[in-house]
Amino acid sequence: MTPHNDLSTAPIQRPIVLTPGDPCGIGPEIVARAWCLAPDLTQGCFVAGDVGLMRRAMALVQTTPTFPVCEIESAAEALHVPPRCLPVLQVVPQAPVLPWGQIDARAGRLAGEAVLWATRAALRREVAALVTAPLHKEALHAAGAPYDQYPGHTELLQAEAARHQGVPVAQMPVRMMLANDELRTVLVSIHLSLREALAAVTHDRVLETLRITDASLRVVLGRRPRIAVAGVNPHAGEGGLFGREEIDILQPCLAVARQEGLDVHGPYAPDTVFMRARQRPDGQRAFDAVIAMYHDQGLIPVKYLGVEQGVNVTLGLPLIRTSPDHGTAMDLAGRGVADASSLIQALRMARQMASAAP
Repeated sequence: MTPHNDLSTAPIQRPIVLTPGDPCGIGPEIVARAWCLAPDLTQGCFVAGDVGLMRRAMALVQTTPTFPVCEIESAAEALHVPPRCLPVLQVVPQAPVLPWGQIDARAGRLAGEAVLWATRAALRREVAALVTAPLHKEALHAAGAPYDQYPGHTELLQAEAARHQGVPVAQMPVRMMLANDELRTVLVSIHLSLREALAAVTHDRVLETLRITDASLRVVLGRRPRIAVAGVNPHAGEGGLFGREEIDILQPCLAVARQEGLDVHGPYAPDTVFMRARQRPDGQRAFDAVIAMYHDQGLIPVKYLGVEQGVNVTLGLPLIRTSPDHGTAMDLAGRGVADASSLIQALRMARQMASAAP
């Protein structure tokens, strides 16, 4: 997701915080590897978590300690850490040595506490952006209250942002955008069963998704985005033969959005619209983003193009949050072979968005 100017290595006024994700997964390892592979991108960044965990992770990815892990006392100190050093702010209790690749309630709690601290720091504007390594939803749930009420990162961030602004969660609508250099998709709903997701395709929810997408991408692109809307049914309903959601919900919704000045198009057949929105070799694309009606409709096209390049961006929050487009990969944890490409892309996008933000 490249904006109108590449600001990924521009100096930042406030630090960027990374959370290491589940301590038993690949999160700590890919964070450590990102420091080794992308020193320009990680300059001015720090990890909110456990110092011992990050030293253990750094030992996995380098045979000689060329990138020491240092403990800092405040977020602001990260801006002044010397190059080739991974700064960690100890924001959780000192972690025990947990087994790689295991689902553990202790790991879920440590991961949740780090995200909670980082989210609150972002809301206080102590950091410019938040980049989150993967959580394990089962471990998070096993950690108990308050983390067991959140299906994942997005819902936790949404609840904290609403609490910070003193509004109900319903008044803090968020959307998930999955993006890489070729394609952007934004989801009308996130973690719902397919049956519930189809019921969530309503006029108000789709219109809200369009508004959030338009506002967010205008900041990144420096112009109004051209947005395509995928249909719900095969062939976008084929004039009502295969379902009426396009006629009864999507078309009226798009008409309202156009009256508000949004550059929206569709609804289009879901099996072809993503190809039209994919960036061509000449850098052109028919659409800047596609609105997908449910989770898998939007995620499959982006992940098919390469999980290692995909980035998850939470839109609608009063903070910048990105994350890699993959999970904890417990089967790879602790082996020193995890690919940090998606995390590096997430960090690059966070820096771009932070530099472009007003």
